[in-house]
Amino acid sequence: MKLDPFYLIVDSAAWIERLVPLGVKLLQLRIKSMDEAGLRTEIRKAKALCAQHRCQLIVNDHWRLAIEEGCDFVHLGQEDLQPADRSRIRVAGVRLGLSTHDHIELETAMAAEPDYIALGPIYPTILKKMKWAPQGVERISEWKRRVAPVP
Repeated sequence: MKLDPFYLIVDSAAWIERLVPLGVKLLQLRIKSMDEAGLRTEIRKAKALCAQHRCQLIVNDHWRLAIEEGCDFVHLGQEDLQPADRSRIRVAGVRLGLSTHDHIELETAMAAEPDYIALGPIYPTILKKMKWAPQGVERISEWKRRVAPVP
């Protein structure tokens, strides 16, 4: 499986509507605070927009809705991995992506046999509070070699 290396993370279908016509081919819909009906509506809009523009949609956290809405991918953080029903995700044909932020999380992710692994953070960020130090390009490159051939 090959994923586009340019991976946007957005918090609404409105952003997707603006970005996918510009050629974005891979993005994650990451909505943290919304009721289920609102989430379902956003996922449906996002899925339709992505299909129209041949963009790969990844739904963050909401694995049940990703299954119900027939999404291709779900992305889970380490804290969401344990409570998620990975076998149900697999049986539904939804591909799984996992976040990693340090060596221990990388080992946990590899043991879960995901379809892709997100490595980071590479650089400092002001977008959200991170309890992990930036790993830097050299360490991320080392991790990438370890997880290969997983994207």
